[in-house]
Amino acid sequence: MSHPRLIDWSRRDALRVMAASGLSFLLPAIEGRAAQLRGAERPTSFITLWMQGGPSQLDTWDPQPGSKNSDKIRAIATSATGVQIAHLFPRMAEQMKHLSIVRSLTSKEGDHERGTYYVQTAYLPDPTTRHPAISAVLASELPDSRIEIPNHVALASGDGFTVPRGGYLGDQFDAFRVFDPGLNLQNMQQRVETPRQNRRLENLQVVSNAFRVGREARVASTLHQPTIDRALTMMKSDQLTAFEIDRESKETRDRYGDSRFGRGCLVARRLVETGVRSIQVVLSGFDTHANNYEGHVTQAAILDPAFAALTQDLADRDLLASTIVLCIGEFGRTPQINPLGGRDHWPHGFSCVIGGGGFRAGQVFGASAADNQSDKNPIKPSDPIEVPDLYATILNQMGVEFGKELITPIGRPLKICPGKVIEKLLV
Repeated sequence: MSHPRLIDWSRRDALRVMAASGLSFLLPAIEGRAAQLRGAERPTSFITLWMQGGPSQLDTWDPQPGSKNSDKIRAIATSATGVQIAHLFPRMAEQMKHLSIVRSLTSKEGDHERGTYYVQTAYLPDPTTRHPAISAVLASELPDSRIEIPNHVALASGDGFTVPRGGYLGDQFDAFRVFDPGLNLQNMQQRVETPRQNRRLENLQVVSNAFRVGREARVASTLHQPTIDRALTMMKSDQLTAFEIDRESKETRDRYGDSRFGRGCLVARRLVETGVRSIQVVLSGFDTHANNYEGHVTQAAILDPAFAALTQDLADRDLLASTIVLCIGEFGRTPQINPLGGRDHWPHGFSCVIGGGGFRAGQVFGASAADNQSDKNPIKPSDPIEVPDLYATILNQMGVEFGKELITPIGRPLKICPGKVIEKLLV
């Protein structure tokens, strides 16, 4: 397999030379060969589109216009036979042939922070253990020495508790956070000439060596030197161009949308092309306790073009087979509309969209009931799917032994994921 740095350099050089030589008509063909440029092995990457706040299943992927709680939502047909989604997502309707919907996810956690913890780690919160996010597990279990930039990235990241953490695996597996993707990376370029930079690093090493004397264990626990080493490697790497969307055409950038989330989805696609294995893109704003319909109209205007463009690009570039895309939040919203025109927290049956990486496409799994239920008396969805089972299936497709036991710092053995593979989700 070619080295990612050489891949990026040759592709960039080819585009520049072809444009200068009047061969720009060949550029789409080069862009369409993104999968080949990554190499024949093409290890699977995982993109999570995190819907912070908990999107309403009834206003997104599980519309039920005939129910008394449908509000103003209409259902529209999609490119997948028999599959309908909310009318707020016309571009995603064109892409559903590539993806499937799970309408029967269940969770035991209806609080934002606890729900986020559960859906990101597949474990219920435990005061004695800090579990790693599944995305951090992937970075730990699937290292790649050829990747000189972080292998676990969070784009447009929101509140602190939504950022995927390394947990008991260690802080080195926390996601690398980019708050405003596509615009800049802070502190990624040295501010002085190389000779002066080298002198500074030599002086820093003298101080670090002196401080380390008699404090080896303490210094090692801070990750000070590994962090410096990784940062310097990253600063010198051509792979940093994966974060630079100005290398994309205006037409491409416009398709994703000029929002933090839209730019994040475009960067996510570029990171996949570079070989990064674990990426999260956050869209906040789904906590619609009031004005739920209006809130989802606003959110859909951001999510619909970005999610659709990402899906289409991955498919066009022959990368969808080696990329799992999951769109999910910490829970759903109540079927009932409250007096403020909003929907409240609902972990009893909600939806996600998943596709690529060997998952079936154009399907719907499970069904929820919209009427005649309350938080005190929820109706269990048909064919329910537990969060740990969803992640066990994803880990299995990524080549990770999800039942493997890891030892926590206090000596406690814990499975990577306590779920089981859901075969019907897979091709």
